[in-house]
Amino acid sequence: RQLRVTHIATRFEELIDDEANDTLTPEQIFLTATDDALEQRRIHKVDKLIRAAGFPLPQASIAEIDYREDRGITPVRMRRYAAHDWRADPTNLLITSPTGGGKTYLACALGIAACHNGHSVVYARMDDLARRLVIARGDGIAHQKLLNDLSHTDLLVIDDFLTVGIDSDAASDLFAGLANWVPELPDRVAADSIVNRLSNQARKISLGQIDMRRLRHEQARADDGYWE
Repeated sequence: RQLRVTHIATRFEELIDDEANDTLTPEQIFLTATDDALEQRRIHKVDKLIRAAGFPLPQASIAEIDYREDRGITPVRMRRYAAHDWRADPTNLLITSPTGGGKTYLACALGIAACHNGHSVVYARMDDLARRLVIARGDGIAHQKLLNDLSHTDLLVIDDFLTVGIDSDAASDLFAGLANWVPELPDRVAADSIVNRLSNQARKISLGQIDMRRLRHEQARADDGYWE
């Protein structure tokens, strides 16, 4: 049911034409063709989810995270987050660090891992998301669709959260559609509600004080092939 017969048939013919498979029975070739077609379908779905998410770092990977001491993260902990079922267990995860600490990379890596697990993901910078919500208000249908899309996605990644202020309309939309947060919001009551919704029972990752952006630049400058 997960495959179109033509995909299996095409792969079946390719395997039959390959002399390396002469020792395989027709049944073995058929099973191999089915497995290959299923894997290709899975890869296509993952690629589609990653493109739809809008990650600024689409190559980010849990395997490439720098786990140096004082970053507050370990491979075991990140694998646990990477395998998390965001759909069955909706969870707020707060990632904090000074500028350059690697928050965006880590958020993208976790989001991409979620895509590999079949989850729908939306990545957005806070100011961009607020702008989209305000613009969409001019069209009732588009506005409701955007709110529905945000509410129904398995994992919503909001980067640069409240590093800039947003207006009351955007604050209201965010409160209606997701989990939110703090004083830059124009309505203090809404701000308090947003803080409670986001922070209550939220898991937290504090990446410490290491400036990964500066560290990477220094490492690049130390490379024999570096020039400027």
